[in-house]
Amino acid sequence: MKIQFLLSLLLIGVLTGCNKKNEKLPDLNGSVIGQVTSQMTDVMVHDVTNPPLGARFYSYACLAGYEVVAQNDSAYKTMHGVLNDFPEIKKPEGITKYSYQLSAVLAMLETAKKMQPSGGLMLQKFQDHLVDSCKTIGFSEEIIMGSKEYALGISKQILKYAKADKYNRISNFPRYAPMEGKGNWYPTPPGYFPPVEPYFKTVRPFTLDTSSQFRPAPPIPFSEDKNSDFFKMMLANYHVKAEGQAKITAAFWDCNPFALENKGHLLVGMKKISPGAHWIGITDIACKQAKTDFPKTLLITTSVAIGLMDGFMACWDEKYRSNRIRPETVIRKYIDPNWKPFLQTPPFPEYLSGHSVVSSAAAVILTHYFGDNFAYTDTVEERFGLKARKFKSFNDAAKESGLSRFYGGIHFMDAVENGWIQGDKVGHWVVGKLSAVGDQQSVSGKHTASR
Repeated sequence: MKIQFLLSLLLIGVLTGCNKKNEKLPDLNGSVIGQVTSQMTDVMVHDVTNPPLGARFYSYACLAGYEVVAQNDSAYKTMHGVLNDFPEIKKPEGITKYSYQLSAVLAMLETAKKMQPSGGLMLQKFQDHLVDSCKTIGFSEEIIMGSKEYALGISKQILKYAKADKYNRISNFPRYAPMEGKGNWYPTPPGYFPPVEPYFKTVRPFTLDTSSQFRPAPPIPFSEDKNSDFFKMMLANYHVKAEGQAKITAAFWDCNPFALENKGHLLVGMKKISPGAHWIGITDIACKQAKTDFPKTLLITTSVAIGLMDGFMACWDEKYRSNRIRPETVIRKYIDPNWKPFLQTPPFPEYLSGHSVVSSAAAVILTHYFGDNFAYTDTVEERFGLKARKFKSFNDAAKESGLSRFYGGIHFMDAVENGWIQGDKVGHWVVGKLSAVGDQQSVSGKHTASR
């Protein structure tokens, strides 16, 4: 990350600084929020972070930044009393000279550095460049030090809240073993990885009453009968062709951090982003296009991150309840032993489709802020070698994301369709819960933007 590039993101004007001398400080551009989440995404790709855990990282980092905003901008309210068990975040005492916007960004980084395994090293480099850029555009050493101290004070409180969500207890649970019996999930090639986050439902959600609050309709029952609904659904997967537009769609929304490729006798990770990271990137694109200011950008990004986390919780609750077999496993057994899906099957049970759930949840939240027909160009995957795609709305993108799992051969259609329904419910629930904290007025954008 070049310092010169950061400069273009940081400076958009001046504001009255939070200090006794009423000094004028540079105003940070809202797009710096997207740079922070992009850096977090890079760490997740490096660490092969699983999708639910990635949403957890985004959420707490964004909450740290948002609470700084809430303490310094009267248009935005704290999450205390809104999110489950969220504490009253105390403003650090004795700090009179700081930029609240810089403090918010640094609070995000400090939180992510502590939570992400490789964050301490990888994010520190970005933070150092950020601070150097702030010096270049006019922040004094005193303001920077005050902003850092403020950020650390907030981050410490958010990290305490994160520690209490019970995720750290998961390692104490017994190792999850696949359930025996026909129709149950079993590890799939090429990696045959153990199941991802089987106990994620035990973590504290942000807005949901429980992870099972929006329990979906049960999956179509497994059956070996060739006249059964299940067998017909299985045949639909077998006969779908990942060609033309279907192939493009499947590849664009792959978002499988666990994907492997054969290199001689080795299986090498392909380093892909998660579906949550993709929607965080879309959020950045939308905020740039609508030219949302710093606090609004942080509110929207935080809202989407929370929606992703609670969406994954709802989905994972069902995955390990139904424990349904993947198309790859069942088609090879009952139809064609040589069949392979276009996409690699991720390592967890089939029902529901996680892409369908979190994409629908994110689309509802983004539509709430930007409107029903917010057209944009999705460039999130360009740095991973995929061409940009145009969408007429967030809901169109969410529908395509879900269908990509059917086209790719890794989900049955009832998992896709019922995933859309669950995600829609989660998204509207999150919007309702967060309506108390900040400016909920929709924004619109006529300019094009890309990540």
